[in-house]
Amino acid sequence: MNKSSVILTGAEMRAAEQAVFASGVSEYELMERAGAAAAEIIWRAGGKRDLLILCGPGNNGGDGFVIARMLRARGVPVRVAASGESRTPSSLKARAAWAGGIEDVMNAAPASQIVDALFGTGLSRGLDGKLAERLCSLTGSAGFSYALDLPSGVATDSGALLSSIPSFGVCIALGSLKPAHVLQPAAAQWQRLICADIGIDGAMSTVHRLEPPHLAEPGPSAHKYRRGLVAVVGGEMAGASMLASHAAARSGAGMVRRLAQDVAIGGMDAIVTQQATTGTDVAKALSDPRIGAVLAGPGLGRNHHALDRLEAAIAHPHPLVLDADALILLADRGPAAIPPAAIITPHEGEFVRLFGDLPGSKIDQALAAARQTKAILVYKGNDSVIAAPDGRVAVSSGSSSWLSTAGTGDILAGLVAGRLAATGDGFRAACEALWLHGEAARRAGAAFVADDLLARLPAAIASRL
Repeated sequence: MNKSSVILTGAEMRAAEQAVFASGVSEYELMERAGAAAAEIIWRAGGKRDLLILCGPGNNGGDGFVIARMLRARGVPVRVAASGESRTPSSLKARAAWAGGIEDVMNAAPASQIVDALFGTGLSRGLDGKLAERLCSLTGSAGFSYALDLPSGVATDSGALLSSIPSFGVCIALGSLKPAHVLQPAAAQWQRLICADIGIDGAMSTVHRLEPPHLAEPGPSAHKYRRGLVAVVGGEMAGASMLASHAAARSGAGMVRRLAQDVAIGGMDAIVTQQATTGTDVAKALSDPRIGAVLAGPGLGRNHHALDRLEAAIAHPHPLVLDADALILLADRGPAAIPPAAIITPHEGEFVRLFGDLPGSKIDQALAAARQTKAILVYKGNDSVIAAPDGRVAVSSGSSSWLSTAGTGDILAGLVAGRLAATGDGFRAACEALWLHGEAARRAGAAFVADDLLARLPAAIASRL
């Protein structure tokens, strides 16, 4: 796991800092590290443009005073504006080391660059209304803007906005990413996220940001069944199962069979379409031991015929991916109806229908649902969370907003099934599929439809070989 992709909650970050202090590094030394790392990032981005640093009363403000001192030493015209007196020993020390003047935040003039070092992480309530308004005004007038650790007014562990938050050019995460760096709505509040290494060990965390996968070409002995056979259980809406089948066929799997409910419709010749009208037909078609993964849900329908087909798919021991209508059908039976070790891919509405309104952040909710069902969960959205029962979590944020169009979920489900058939590893398959889905969307650009993603998948895969 890449060190810069580790995600720590506020409590985990405090524990990691305590471990640093126990090793002999003082709190103020760690503050100096944080300030130096942030100062280097700001220097590289803004050079000697005039800079205003807004400092709060705690250690985030202390980091701001360190930044001010270090950048002034490089010739940057720096001004500091404080929201009040410093209140922690380290912030008091950093403030005393700053030889310049200190203005009042409410009266400070704008600057070309601005740093929000008011509060950062750890807030339980939003900023005072006038202070929040002032932060937005000063940030909006700056050409370069930086949030230190997190914009002031963001809830660290959930990503909720506790008060009005301006948009920043850069958010500088100190030591490790926090949940708010990858969860909406907070993650939309900056253009670029940089994690500054200050010597924090996040090895204890099982939560990380989704990273580009390492894929492999088929070996010399590969053939269509060794590369993975995917069976897609179709239903009332043939187009949805076709999209999923096309995605599975382009995922790196070796072969796709679509079990159609009615007369087969046209499509890719490489996809074998087999008519399977009843649950009994589906069960018979799935008796092939070479099948590496079964996908049920896209276009399945929600009547008793669809339920019969779904039950036939669940009855077989093949690795299973459940999406869309399959999740709606099972929701009436509760989470216990989800087969252990399956991969399920709900969006928010389907998740709530299955699990109710669970407490905590989206990461907490996904992990609780995965542990409850013993299934791999892909909780979809602009911030998608993949959670495994053993505690592993991968979070993808910042996906293309153009994915909010019909059929893109069917393509993701097909990709998950294809990667599952190819790798045999549910968590890995979900991570690879989600990354490829996002990369295909990036390559497709703007105003695409789901079908457009299919043509971009081979290039997305090639980029990771």
